[in-house]
Amino acid sequence: VQLVESGGGLVQPGGSLRLSCELSGRTFSSYAMGWFRQAPGKEREFVAAISWTGGNTYYANFVEGRFTISRDNAKNTALLQMNRLKPEDTGVYYCVAESAVYLSSNNYSPTDFGSWGQGIQVTVSS
Repeated sequence: VQLVESGGGLVQPGGSLRLSCELSGRTFSSYAMGWFRQAPGKEREFVAAISWTGGNTYYANFVEGRFTISRDNAKNTALLQMNRLKPEDTGVYYCVAESAVYLSSNNYSPTDFGSWGQGIQVTVSS
């Protein structure tokens, strides 16, 4: 499985970004997809996940309704729409995929997902 992220960058507080992740090498619809992030000096943390069909989504508590994860199985792409961004959202965002994980909660360990993208920088600053 190969995952390639795009869409990161610099945005002012309160602004929006949309991250995209394209999966290749396997059948996209067989994978649950998600996003983790890592801020400087902090551990990698779960952000959001979406089930194989897109019918179930899960978010970390800190998202507070600001982010939306979605997927387009026809385009092999997962999206993370991030609105009302805060400086504390700054970090490297990683797209993840896993065919064997059962999504049922709002908290996941990095070890729950076996495939990772290279990461993309998101900076929220004025």
